[in-house]
Amino acid sequence: MGFIRRQEIQLAIKFLMWQYQKANIPAPEHSAIEQLAGKIVDDAHRIARERGSNVLSIIKELASDLKKK
Repeated sequence: MGFIRRQEIQLAIKFLMWQYQKANIPAPEHSAIEQLAGKIVDDAHRIARERGSNVLSIIKELASDLKKK
């Protein structure tokens, strides 16, 4: 895994943790959050290629959508 990918996953993890804390929802274990963050980053890259938009804004959008489910 490359440096940038690790940084994107760490950013997604931090954003997910913030969303869980904000909603007063207990966070799942770290490995589950890490898998979810990896999926978010993968989806963000796929969407960015399709739309030509910013990966960071897509990561935030996907993380907030997944928290609602």
